[in-house]
Amino acid sequence: MSAVLPITGTTTAWAIDAAHTDVQFAVRHMMMSTVKGHFPTLSGTIWLNEANLADSSVEVEIDTASVTTRDANRDAHLRSADFLDAEHYPKITFKSTRITQTGSDEFKVGGDLTIKDVTLPVVLDATFNGRSKTPFGTEIVSFSAETTINRKDWGLTYNIAIETGGFVVGDKLKISIESEAVLQQS
Repeated sequence: MSAVLPITGTTTAWAIDAAHTDVQFAVRHMMMSTVKGHFPTLSGTIWLNEANLADSSVEVEIDTASVTTRDANRDAHLRSADFLDAEHYPKITFKSTRITQTGSDEFKVGGDLTIKDVTLPVVLDATFNGRSKTPFGTEIVSFSAETTINRKDWGLTYNIAIETGGFVVGDKLKISIESEAVLQQS
């Protein structure tokens, strides 16, 4: 059954709930396996106009130093100047520029992704997962989104050639997002 937002005709603010949101990335390692990681420290707001989704928007800030891949040495390397350079670039940001409905619960969310002070447009394939109230009376919405980028476009160029051909780190970076947001009272 398809989730349907009740039409309100006004724009409401929804704070992204970091405890119930996962921004995950996946990249090929050694041309064979896939390494996944995520950023647990983030914040953001969704401004939702349910009557006219094109008037909706989203802004997200991700703490680059929070990157985790379940390997402390790899995480330290990802925070270093070889990759995210978290000391000099503490935030990754996304600001939507347009939202287009493509199905009953599907959307294209275009926006500007900034990593290491490089801002480029990306398009996320997004799905509205539903709207509900928690047992505590808090109103929430949930969305899923994904996209694939070339990490080198954002200056994430570090790599090492491997003996059998190819490189240690793949260029394609798949980004997957599961997000829950809480209605903010005016």
